[in-house]
Amino acid sequence: MTQAANFATVGDLKICYDEFGDVDDPAVLLIMGIGAQMVFWRNEFCQQVADQGFRVIRFDNRDSGLSTKLDGVRAGGGSMLANMTRYYLGRPTAGTAYTLTEMADDAAGVLDHLGVAQAHIVGASMGGMIAQVFAAEHAERTRTLTVIMSSNNQGFLAPPGPKQLVALLKPPPKGASREEIIANTVRVGDIIGSPVHRPAPDKALAHATEYYDRSYYPIGFARQFAAIMGTGRLVPFDNRITAPTLVLHGADDKLMRPSGARAIARAIKGARFTLVNGMGHDLPEPLWDSIVSDLTANFARA
Repeated sequence: MTQAANFATVGDLKICYDEFGDVDDPAVLLIMGIGAQMVFWRNEFCQQVADQGFRVIRFDNRDSGLSTKLDGVRAGGGSMLANMTRYYLGRPTAGTAYTLTEMADDAAGVLDHLGVAQAHIVGASMGGMIAQVFAAEHAERTRTLTVIMSSNNQGFLAPPGPKQLVALLKPPPKGASREEIIANTVRVGDIIGSPVHRPAPDKALAHATEYYDRSYYPIGFARQFAAIMGTGRLVPFDNRITAPTLVLHGADDKLMRPSGARAIARAIKGARFTLVNGMGHDLPEPLWDSIVSDLTANFARA
């Protein structure tokens, strides 16, 4: 079962984490995406992985959840249009508060705190980008790598669907109430999520309420977005990865197009690519059995 949230000291940061399963089992480190708290890895999903004989560790990235917020630090310089153009070309932007490399070091710091020498690294969305950097920069600590609904940001990949991108980047109106912000979270999930595996409305509302009440911090999203653009293309990291790798992506993901996942699989030697029908930019509960099966099959390649 899950334990109460704990904190790892990583440099000047406090990183919030919790665990599922037996501490003597092989470790699995779950890294979540942009603006997303560790509870986006739902408790039941984490327990399902733990039940396969693994110690599951999830954590809040810096600037999200209960981890340290870099209050007062600018997200980065330049106009959004200029930065997005450079991003599309696979070129990094300058002046960001931090990069994905530093976020990967945060993940390594959580393992240091727990005394874990090696782990199966699993990342979703931006977390999948952090996971790629981790597997290259901390190769000796990476038993396997699984990248879910992500990209390596190489140039000229298919862009996100306009509707999905606007939904993700457009904040609620200034002065929005708690209820309006929660409703916007539900709306965004409906737009970017799996079209044939939508959660029941009451469950979607309950999850969005949980996220808001636990931590609502939109400026953290902006700094994490800048970190993605400030890191640029991840192909040089991918070319250094030696761990057994699975790239898992939804066929119906219009926010992160499958072309990004295919680019990762091409860049990592020996990587396996799995396209999941009916899956958008989320981890829908009806697909958990299939996803967990794919994860554990990749873990067995270590």
